[in-house]
Amino acid sequence: MLQNGFQIGLEVGVDLVSIPRIEAFFQKYGEKGLLRFLNKEEIKLAKTPQNIAGFWAAKEACSKALKCGISKELGFHDIILSKNQKGAPLLTLKKEKKEAFNLSSLSLSISHDNGFAIAVVVAIFKI
Repeated sequence: MLQNGFQIGLEVGVDLVSIPRIEAFFQKYGEKGLLRFLNKEEIKLAKTPQNIAGFWAAKEACSKALKCGISKELGFHDIILSKNQKGAPLLTLKKEKKEAFNLSSLSLSISHDNGFAIAVVVAIFKI
């Protein structure tokens, strides 16, 4: 695929998670458990179990779009979630990971309904 005269690659990752499963995890481990996959700023943004589940799904979907899963190659804390001025979720990687994956950009969508949260990530790579 060509974009602005450059060849790019495109990958998609999806993850679905049970909100009650994340609620049970939080009840058992509290903020200490959340710190295993979220940084302090992300915890401030994730105010509800639905948000926490959506953030978990987003990080998993990102790792799937990058074709590596959560691993030594890409950890939960290498993936950074934030929100734009309108409250839409944003996804970035630490600079060294973005360079290692030859990543141009990431796009994220999160939704939750009926006890589940789902996230879809589109990754665009420089080739």
